[in-house]
Amino acid sequence: MTDNNVVIRFNGVSFAYNDAKVILNEANFSVHRNSIVTIIGQNGAGKSTIFKLLLGKLTPQSGKISVELGTTIGIAEQVIPADKLDLSVADYFKTPLPEIKRMFKSLKLDILLTKRVKELSGGQKAKLMLAYALISNPDVLLLDEPTNNLDSAGVELLTNLLMNYQKTCIVISHDADFLNCFTDGVLNLDIHTKKVEQFVGNYYDVVGEIAAKLERDRLVNSRLQKSIKDRFEKINKLGGKSIAMSQLARRIRQDIEGDREEMLEMRQEDKTIPEFTIPCQEYAGYIIKINKPIKTEMVKGHRLLIKGPNGIGKSTLLKAFLAGQEADINPAIRVGYYSQDFSELDFTVTAYASLLTVSQTDHPEVIYETGARFLLTAELLHTKIESLSEGQKGLLCYARLFLQKPGLLVLDEPTNHINFRHIPVIANAINNFEGPIILVSHLTDFVDKIKNLRELDLTT
Repeated sequence: MTDNNVVIRFNGVSFAYNDAKVILNEANFSVHRNSIVTIIGQNGAGKSTIFKLLLGKLTPQSGKISVELGTTIGIAEQVIPADKLDLSVADYFKTPLPEIKRMFKSLKLDILLTKRVKELSGGQKAKLMLAYALISNPDVLLLDEPTNNLDSAGVELLTNLLMNYQKTCIVISHDADFLNCFTDGVLNLDIHTKKVEQFVGNYYDVVGEIAAKLERDRLVNSRLQKSIKDRFEKINKLGGKSIAMSQLARRIRQDIEGDREEMLEMRQEDKTIPEFTIPCQEYAGYIIKINKPIKTEMVKGHRLLIKGPNGIGKSTLLKAFLAGQEADINPAIRVGYYSQDFSELDFTVTAYASLLTVSQTDHPEVIYETGARFLLTAELLHTKIESLSEGQKGLLCYARLFLQKPGLLVLDEPTNHINFRHIPVIANAINNFEGPIILVSHLTDFVDKIKNLRELDLTT
């Protein structure tokens, strides 16, 4: 690499899964030493793929990825690999205990080193992955959706860490306010062109710059389209009855081709899922009777928000409700469950098969139409769930709820991995659900959109 301040460079990098599903097409960008860069793009655009290419887990079909000689890279992934869930916390690190304890103290992570990783809460796992990435003091830190499952105190701690971070960091996140606190530059992955656009500036400035450029390009193309239309009308009026008229028509056609060549390749805006409703199962009478930690009966219209810091047992309580240990759910009720780790999904089947298992109809056109509504193309529907991005898995869960027509919603961090553009739509759908809702979420703006929530604070 010629620029002494560049630590990472992608030069004409192209990558496709199975040589068919194109993710990157001649991508070019560079990351400077000690900068903090954010990667943005629609769910499935390839943000996590860039991390895998950097780590050598994937190999590009063409182009060159250059990393400065001797550079070490650490990553906090979105999820802990399945083969590490049965390890103890100490074995997960394979690092001297004093170093682990020092890192835990700095991240305010209070867990036993003998505890199994699978026994940790979602927030504790998020901090564990961050500690794992930081403990080796890497030259480049990769963070893939690091705020997922973190409570407000955890997000504040991570924000302060990054605002004072002295090394290179690349972050993937859908939390706009979080990103704007520390971002020096943005890499935008366009899911349509498969290109990477590079911008300098904080998050909100760059998003504004992208929107302004999009509007300028639209105006240019609108002018050229009008010019093309006017020239076609002129050709039609000429009729081409004489040699002179034919020559003039030929020149006008050449002008039209010139206008077409001048038209700008438009960056298409990331798609947002359309407004939708989650149909409610028709049922009269009690739906769920909660016995602990409070005694209450929930019917249509009742809503419960379970609050508390990471590790206090919110997800454990939800699972106890579902297992009938702390609650009695009417056996006639269909339960719509969104788990923070997608444990309700069978990763070995296709998205289509997953939708079919909960759908109240087996008509293929209904499955395909529902998939399209949640940005799941026919190709994605026939892809195994294990190969979908985390964001696509989240949208699949909402497609399942849409088809299931549940009588009860149990939602555990239902904004995890979801593109921020979709969150207001999802909040509106949940707010309009007619059945009872039991919700766990650390995203304040999202919770505020769900009206008439009764709170259960596990700290009291």
